[in-house]
Amino acid sequence: MTDLLFAMAVGILFAIGVFQLLRRDLIKAAMGFSMLFTAINLFILATGAYQGDVPPYTTNVEAGRAVSDPLVQALILTAVVVSFGSYALLLGLINIASRRYGSVDSDDISDLKR
Repeated sequence: MTDLLFAMAVGILFAIGVFQLLRRDLIKAAMGFSMLFTAINLFILATGAYQGDVPPYTTNVEAGRAVSDPLVQALILTAVVVSFGSYALLLGLINIASRRYGSVDSDDISDLKR
């Protein structure tokens, strides 16, 4: 049941992120990138459990139950840092484009069509 919930959440976040990414407004496209980053992190978190009854974030050894891989936590932490840095760079580029061209609509920015 939790696998289905994780799959649906990842799929919905990914679909909304791609939809927002294809919008003309650069701010909405940046929010789409943020949703894609979140979907990818949730996907990595969902794949971290060996069994469905073990949460992906536990590393305690319990009696007779398999524990999750702690490598997943390191991968997610790295992915969060990388996504935060790339998102900050993207917002900086959008800020520069909006100041230079006076709009965040990609149709209004004529120099991007070349």
